[in-house]
Amino acid sequence: PKALARAADVVIAMVTGPEALDGLLWGPDGAGGAFSHQKVFINMSSVSPGYTRNLARELEPSGVTFIDAPVSGTKKPAEDGALVILAAGPRDKVKAMEPVFLAMGKKVIYCGAAGQGSMMKMFINLLLGVMMEGFAEALNFGRLGGLDLDAMLETVFSGAMNSPMFQVKAPLIQENRYPAAFPLKHLAKDCKFVVDTAFELGAPVPVGQVLLHLYRQGWAQGWGDEDISAIAKVLENLSPKA
Repeated sequence: PKALARAADVVIAMVTGPEALDGLLWGPDGAGGAFSHQKVFINMSSVSPGYTRNLARELEPSGVTFIDAPVSGTKKPAEDGALVILAAGPRDKVKAMEPVFLAMGKKVIYCGAAGQGSMMKMFINLLLGVMMEGFAEALNFGRLGGLDLDAMLETVFSGAMNSPMFQVKAPLIQENRYPAAFPLKHLAKDCKFVVDTAFELGAPVPVGQVLLHLYRQGWAQGWGDEDISAIAKVLENLSPKA
């Protein structure tokens, strides 16, 4: 990492969480040792807003320009260059980096000072978790009530409840096969960040608390490397057996 940071003007990290990022920056031959006022460091990893603000303070003495820019989108949007970049930091520096961001994304949303990109990421992933679990819960409820899965999906897709995410995740639930676009264990991790941040803010997140419990159950069952839509398996597992 240090050699890369020496050789590049802009260094981007997108790793699994704080521990991985700390190792990348401050471990043996860490990139942080090569940062200077001539460099730009962009963190696109999903971490908590509190961690991001602490990181900004740690990086400040080096003079590096720090941009906090996680993304909204998973594997397919990344492959298609269609991610949404949730960028925070000095507005002029974020603007200057737009060509870099638009090489991997379709839109850059400016979120404020460093930490607010991570806050936006927690906001959108809370909504993602609520929607995915709600979709799976409703389908499981209907299944136990004797409804046909295809008929339920047609009902959802024909009205105001339709969403692109439901369209993408429905075939996985139909096939009971969950190749990961966004691993369940990573959403469990983000739910913990949401709950911790909500505690610091005094924000009520009662459904977020339940989501953390359910996604952790899925991880404990050995489904952490499967897609977030494998939350359907968690609910089925909790249901009465025929």
